[in-house]
Amino acid sequence: MDEERRTLPYECRRCWHVWQEDYVVRHVADTHGNEVDIWLRGGVQVPTPASGVMICPKCGCQQATTFPDGYLARHPELIPPPRPAEPDATPLLSPVRKRMYKG
Repeated sequence: MDEERRTLPYECRRCWHVWQEDYVVRHVADTHGNEVDIWLRGGVQVPTPASGVMICPKCGCQQATTFPDGYLARHPELIPPPRPAEPDATPLLSPVRKRMYKG
């Protein structure tokens, strides 16, 4: 039995969210000697990514598409940051001038 780790990038066709999923692919022979690939995510067997059964973690849509292997490595701008950016502590200034007198 051979095992291979694969990371596949996905994009939701509804909200355009981009994310990655890590898989372990086991290459085993069945009882008839045919080679079979078993896809695991988090130690649990899941359908192959080619089956098209992927749910967007952001909006719940079931229409996601995959990218070719290594696509996100060549396009790092698509990878969302691990956490939101820190808010800017600079106070906001209004572009409207204050009235200098009452009248």
